[in-house]
Amino acid sequence: MQGGTLKVLTWGALLAVLVALLALGQVSLFWKRYTASLLLPATAASSIYQPRELIPGGNEPPAPRVTPQLESLDPQALEMAATYAAAHDSRALIVSRHDHIVFERYWEGTGFDTLADAQSFTRVLTALAVGAAMSHRLIGWPDEPLGTLLPEWRGDPRGTITVRNLLQMSSGLTPPTPKRVPWSAFARQRFGTDFMAALTSEPLSATPGTTRVEQAADPQLLAAVIERAARQRYAAYVSQALWRRLGAADAWVWLDRPGGTAHADCCMLAHQGDWIRVGQLMVRDGNYRGAEVIRPGWVTFMRTPARSDSDYGAYLRVGSRVAGGSEPYAARDLFVVDGGGGNRLWLVPSLQLVILRIGIPGARDQSWDDTRIPNLIVRGAHDYLPPAAQPGADVSAIVPGH
Repeated sequence: MQGGTLKVLTWGALLAVLVALLALGQVSLFWKRYTASLLLPATAASSIYQPRELIPGGNEPPAPRVTPQLESLDPQALEMAATYAAAHDSRALIVSRHDHIVFERYWEGTGFDTLADAQSFTRVLTALAVGAAMSHRLIGWPDEPLGTLLPEWRGDPRGTITVRNLLQMSSGLTPPTPKRVPWSAFARQRFGTDFMAALTSEPLSATPGTTRVEQAADPQLLAAVIERAARQRYAAYVSQALWRRLGAADAWVWLDRPGGTAHADCCMLAHQGDWIRVGQLMVRDGNYRGAEVIRPGWVTFMRTPARSDSDYGAYLRVGSRVAGGSEPYAARDLFVVDGGGGNRLWLVPSLQLVILRIGIPGARDQSWDDTRIPNLIVRGAHDYLPPAAQPGADVSAIVPGH
């Protein structure tokens, strides 16, 4: 008990000193961020993610809005999905079909244009930017090793890591232990002012391509590859190759220091509704409203199960196993961009269906069912055909009530 009390007092004293220094303006950028992460709620992301760099957008209107009936979707199913979302810490639910927005519901005083923390949605934008770079012949092929792309790793064992390994979170690099204490490598990597130096100090701990490990290094190294290949800032390339072409509004990436490295692993600030545009691009395999933004086949490649974990592709969940779901997904080709913090993009190419849910930052809903919303909406499509039963399958999981 005394040890626990001492620990609390120590943390309290540390916070008191930091708050006093913040008030006097005599504290480093690291300590400002670190203290803000402890004192501010998760909804105050814009106060923590400083400085930022602009990703100029096209600032065009969203897709045309039509009634659900015009796109053969059941309004009652959509209302049931919205009721579930409302009861489980949601800020937005947007549904698109055939490039039309057919349903929108917002909570917490938000709307389509509300600026929101994209959290891990940020990573899928990095993967799409790699596809654009390959379309532009700036990167050769998915199995190109980093030793040919990052000269400082030429001859280094880490130079054998490939672009595919980074896309599939299987670099084999040693991630920092997730400790929140300020002297930890994890805290220094997240809140420090030399992100790339922290990442490139990670040694290999596994053979690249064999083990999937969630860590910031993999998307971040992809962003470095894009910058080297395109010879421009990451934010500038994402704007030119993707964001502006989708007509999305201006967005921002978090920098480790003024003029420094952009975080490609998380924390992009964008209008929450603009992620429906990303989903529309993905269900059409790189085509957006008739324009080829990424060469056909790239999103199909992203959906390919990884050798290191067949439930995942390139920052996508693609397997039939659903963590936190009460049943399998109702469509076999459904795949998911899991944005962390409750952010989800469920995509069904066969139905040209995109479902976007934005969660309340920091919410921890233990009763959340990850299949409830998409399955209600998918089964409410009038042209939906249930997957054929496989030998030994439980028919009740495919056709409820049997």
